[in-house]
Amino acid sequence: MSAPSFVVRFRVAATGLLFSSVAVGCAGSTRAVGGDARTTRTNGTPSVGPRSGSVMVVGGGQQGPEVFAKFIELAGGPDALIVDVPTAGGDSIDTSDGGRGLKTAGARNVVVFHTTSRTVADADSFVAKIANARGVWFGGGRHYRLVNSYAGTKSERAFQAVLDRGGVVGGSSAGASILGDYLVRGAPSNDNRLFNHPQYLKGFAYLRGVAIDQHVVARERLPDLHDSLTSRRPDLLGISEDEGTVWVVRGDSAEIIGRNKAFVYNGRDANDTGKPFLTLRPGDRYNLATRRVVSRAIDATPLTQKFVDNVFASYRDVASGGATVLVAQDGKVLVNRAYGVAVQRRLTPETGAPNFPLGGLSAVLNAALPPDSTGRTSATSVRRVTGLGGAQRLAYDSTTKQWSGTVDDLYRFDQGRSAQHAEPTGFWIDTDRGEVVHRVFSISAGRRAAWVRYPGRKTTIIILTSDDRFDAKTAAERIAERLFAR
Repeated sequence: MSAPSFVVRFRVAATGLLFSSVAVGCAGSTRAVGGDARTTRTNGTPSVGPRSGSVMVVGGGQQGPEVFAKFIELAGGPDALIVDVPTAGGDSIDTSDGGRGLKTAGARNVVVFHTTSRTVADADSFVAKIANARGVWFGGGRHYRLVNSYAGTKSERAFQAVLDRGGVVGGSSAGASILGDYLVRGAPSNDNRLFNHPQYLKGFAYLRGVAIDQHVVARERLPDLHDSLTSRRPDLLGISEDEGTVWVVRGDSAEIIGRNKAFVYNGRDANDTGKPFLTLRPGDRYNLATRRVVSRAIDATPLTQKFVDNVFASYRDVASGGATVLVAQDGKVLVNRAYGVAVQRRLTPETGAPNFPLGGLSAVLNAALPPDSTGRTSATSVRRVTGLGGAQRLAYDSTTKQWSGTVDDLYRFDQGRSAQHAEPTGFWIDTDRGEVVHRVFSISAGRRAAWVRYPGRKTTIIILTSDDRFDAKTAAERIAERLFAR
């Protein structure tokens, strides 16, 4: 008997936004929320970011090795004392496994710091063990637990002291939101739809005048900051980031690293067309005080957005069927754009939805698809593939053994495989002008879609369309030729 057919889709269910019954920014909080911090002080002291040290804001989900590697670097290296604070995790906390991600990345001196007692958090003997720390990492869960345990105690002051001596404070998911000044989704419950709560409006304020959201693409949260907060509080700067994506902030300057996108609300640059935010990508730099883009990753290359737009000029009309493209080099995303793709649900980036049929590109994913103990390809096997990079919407059809997906998820997968130093299976490997090239196309003659890698230049080009007539091979070659021109 043949194995049953199945289709596996990896997509986090959307949640509606439930407004709290309190006014935004109400005075009910026992801790005052910071005011307008839009201009740098005349003496050069940062007005938004840390006056010394660094802050890392991580969007949750799977984090690539570049995230913890950067944190360890900013803490002073593998031997620096790093504090792992898992308190937001509540009942899920296993202190014996604390700091695993940091330790795996090479940190050799990690101490777990956790209590649910404010008396303990305010004790000199408890705080003394982190007196020489150079890094503090807040884990995920529910950030109200961090407020309940540490706000206003000697422990909170000890966390701030890490920045004061030039160290780094960071966190993921709930551990990201607590780093801001205005605390979003801080209600004392497990309902993330409650956006504002009168007793939980104040974070630890390592970024002053800033509200932070996370998981925003994976959980379809992109409209929430605008709808529930920043549209009513122009003094607040809203920032958010998708899973595996990071704001690295030093002073008022920020750089985006990771595998997807970050977003700005109430910035001074023009927002994305039809959206209440501006999108940033890995390699882009932003000034939190002036609220303006400092530079885009593509600016340092010969490639231009105008050139890429011309390559896909025929797909600007939605009736064309649409096209998406991603160009990345050395961990920086130079181009990530959709053409002729309709606006997606809850403002999901058009490069991250909808899925395109991958055709021949499926060979790369199938090459990484291990059979289970029965020799069959199961849903568990599929999850191992999507888990390599934290894919959000890749879908596998076991009948056709074909995948559908987005350029964003293929890039996540590409980065995940590279982090494992895995062989580039599923690609045709050849040379072009002495350059090793990995290529795979959706259909014969290089049509419809292309996935091209130049490993010597740490460059990936991914193009998806549904048009069998489109010469994806030539389009990728044109982009590579312009990018490598010197």
